[in-house]
Amino acid sequence: MTLLASFDWHFVWEHIPDFWHGLAATLKVAGIGIAGSLAIGIVLGAARAHRVPVISWIAAIYVEVIRNTPILVQIFFVAGALPHLPGHPIRLQPFTIAWLSVMIWGGAFNTENFRAGFGAVSLHYREAAQALGLGRLGTFLNVSLPLGLRIALPSTINTSASVLKNTALMTAIGYAELTNTAYSIASVTFRDLEMYSVLGATYLVLVWSLSGLIRLVERRLAIPEYA
Repeated sequence: MTLLASFDWHFVWEHIPDFWHGLAATLKVAGIGIAGSLAIGIVLGAARAHRVPVISWIAAIYVEVIRNTPILVQIFFVAGALPHLPGHPIRLQPFTIAWLSVMIWGGAFNTENFRAGFGAVSLHYREAAQALGLGRLGTFLNVSLPLGLRIALPSTINTSASVLKNTALMTAIGYAELTNTAYSIASVTFRDLEMYSVLGATYLVLVWSLSGLIRLVERRLAIPEYA
């Protein structure tokens, strides 16, 4: 009751425009990161599931490196190490660093999600496609891809939600997304309760909405055999 009594709703309302700017930045980074991580996961997951020479080996190394190192270290590497490469420094804007970092991180996890999905497609389906005269590529595009995507969809929910939540780490590089906006306001006004309460509630709504949307798509595309 004491917390509720001290909560200043007028203060929150005054800073709604700032939150909208931070939310827009978060959604931009998350949108690009999720879309890019799905694309990486499909391509590299297919390469690993079908053991494509060289590409599957590179994908395996990429997955092991990214999944076994903290994403914050990866963010600092993209932001701080790439500009100091000898001979060919790579200088990126904070927005680019933000979406690139979460995309690379999410791509590693989606690679394994889709590898499992494509690998779970029954061999009988692939054999039937080949008996109809489809080659390896045709079998993948017409059989493994549509079925594998459906099978892997549930596991991509967690990865997509994690990509969204990991955008909060971009406050470490000063990118003005949602968390950085709340932190900046709180550090000046000392209204930590209001700022971080609204911040937490906003992330809850975002993650629930994203999960609900993906689960809706999952139900629409569900395969009875794999349900």
